[in-house]
Amino acid sequence: MQRRRFTIEFKQQVIHEAKEVGNAAQVARRHNINPKILYRWMEQAEHTDWKATNSSAKAVSAYVPSPQEFRTLEGENKQLKELLGEKDLEIAVLRDLLKKQNPAYRTRLK
Repeated sequence: MQRRRFTIEFKQQVIHEAKEVGNAAQVARRHNINPKILYRWMEQAEHTDWKATNSSAKAVSAYVPSPQEFRTLEGENKQLKELLGEKDLEIAVLRDLLKKQNPAYRTRLK
């Protein structure tokens, strides 16, 4: 059995069609290709796209806040933690009150 060779353009067209349709196996049958081959092409295309991307586009810049911004963020974080603690306490009190008033709810609330 002789091995078939496919052009890059054909592979890209089939991959694009499979992504559009959303069913790679159906597209593979339409083009008389084994679905495993199409899945392999799709996986390889994802990796080659990353390799072909410009390195400046892949660079991620790190944001370092100034000391003043850092103190502001710490203060905001502290406020939010206190607010969350108050809400948790409020929920616990309301659940206890509900359990005392209606004992049938004990098993449902957790």
